[in-house]
Amino acid sequence: MTAPGDKANQSREKFATLRQQVWIITPTMTMKALRWLLPVLALMSALLIGAAGAPANPQASARTWAVLDYLASLEPRTDKRMLSGQFTDFGSRADLALPKEIHRQTGHWPALIGVDYAEFNPAANQSALTTETPNRVAIAYWREGGLVTVSAHLGNPANPSGGGLRDKGVDLAELLAPGTATHERWMRELDELVAGLQELKAAGVVVLWRPFHEMNGGWFWWGAKEPAAFVRVWRHMFAYFTTTKGLDNLLWVYSPNHGDHTADYYPGDDCVDVVAIDAYTDLVDTENVKGYAALARLAKPFGFGEYGPHGPSNPPGDYDYRRFLAGVMANFPRTTFFMSWNAKWSPASNHDAPELFNHPWLVNREDLPPGLAGNAP
Repeated sequence: MTAPGDKANQSREKFATLRQQVWIITPTMTMKALRWLLPVLALMSALLIGAAGAPANPQASARTWAVLDYLASLEPRTDKRMLSGQFTDFGSRADLALPKEIHRQTGHWPALIGVDYAEFNPAANQSALTTETPNRVAIAYWREGGLVTVSAHLGNPANPSGGGLRDKGVDLAELLAPGTATHERWMRELDELVAGLQELKAAGVVVLWRPFHEMNGGWFWWGAKEPAAFVRVWRHMFAYFTTTKGLDNLLWVYSPNHGDHTADYYPGDDCVDVVAIDAYTDLVDTENVKGYAALARLAKPFGFGEYGPHGPSNPPGDYDYRRFLAGVMANFPRTTFFMSWNAKWSPASNHDAPELFNHPWLVNREDLPPGLAGNAP
């Protein structure tokens, strides 16, 4: 029986051969013919990946297929194989200041930016959802040819006062119990997320959607629960977003925190496209970033969903980012992207950003294939 990874590799080889055959005849084509051909190639790529490399949503758009195929193609490469990424900020504070600063320092734009739909107030233990500014930033970066990931520090629907990001004792089963106030609040929260993601769909943006991050830790209301209960909530969101609401522009990212139980909450290959790990540490090795092996066994593209030096609070801004790159190359060979967090976790606020962004391993925005992101041909 052919292994899933073998099937995906065979499909990509078939597509590569077909693409070479097609491009043999394209130098004499008109621009009109080329504009027709590029979307066709993206669709053929999607069809030829095979079941193992297909998006979890069988109705995913051709461009969503193409982004996933591109991510999957990076791992075997010896250079240009890891997307650079920078988180912008939460909610209405999102902007492109950090990507611009990275470009000023290095001459390169990150391949990937991140936004978060939470209007986040950690001091008050509250978060409300807002999509206007994050979407404006995401659409602008996409139109310039960059990729986008969206996360959300969700409010606790079991809390009638709102907020409650770090509430304890939440029974996840109540979220899925029709007729309860918690279920009604949860569905309203899902609909707010849907409205934001639908706006991105209308703008043509493919989203690496990263819900319920760090679910194996106990610091968010959805975290450190009984795995089966968590899986039911994830799968309910997946079905509601994809089947009920028709969001065909999402790639679903499963992103636990480094440590124990990284794969215990995995909801299944049929509702996950990408796996990631969140880590805040100077020491990028498997002794200090635990849980990689369990995630690496999953047949999905892998990356760092969040990375920051020092630790989860009060970074001093004196980190040599060459250490991160060396650690990834030596210890996390399946890595295809990273998302540096903002503030003093960012390469822009630490040392050796030019050495990082100029390294042959990195894929920056200008290195992405033409037409992968941005306005369709």
